[in-house]
Amino acid sequence: MSDINYVKKDTYDSMKVELQHMKGVERPAASRAIAEAREKGDLKENAEYDAAKEAQGMLEAKIKQLEGIIATARIVDETNIDTSKVSILTKVTVTNMATKKQVTYQIVSEKEADLKQSKISASSPIGKGLLGKVIGDVSEIQAPAGIIKLKIEKITA
Repeated sequence: MSDINYVKKDTYDSMKVELQHMKGVERPAASRAIAEAREKGDLKENAEYDAAKEAQGMLEAKIKQLEGIIATARIVDETNIDTSKVSILTKVTVTNMATKKQVTYQIVSEKEADLKQSKISASSPIGKGLLGKVIGDVSEIQAPAGIIKLKIEKITA
């Protein structure tokens, strides 16, 4: 997790709130569930205890992952986006050279990616292929279906 995660301020703030909730509310609740299950007798045959321990383990993994994302997060100011080339938070209109279809994507962090809103992760194959390109460039992107050629038509903030 050494990669930098570029996020907007509101996303960063929501991640901090989510982390505080997990640590302050969910973690104590998981500990209580384990304690209650432990009181019910033999731990070898106590499915409730096993489930509570597993839930606690998954919660701790989520906390660790979110702490890693927050630790490597860099807040990007939306008002100072460089539109001379494709970068994080820019909106890029591309034409698929094979189908001649145009589509507009916004390049965002992994945490903010949502294909339904045309927000793609900078770490996705398409995101990686578009980063650093300028208007007129053709990016060849390796996809499961083969190589996709996308021509950069427009870059906006």
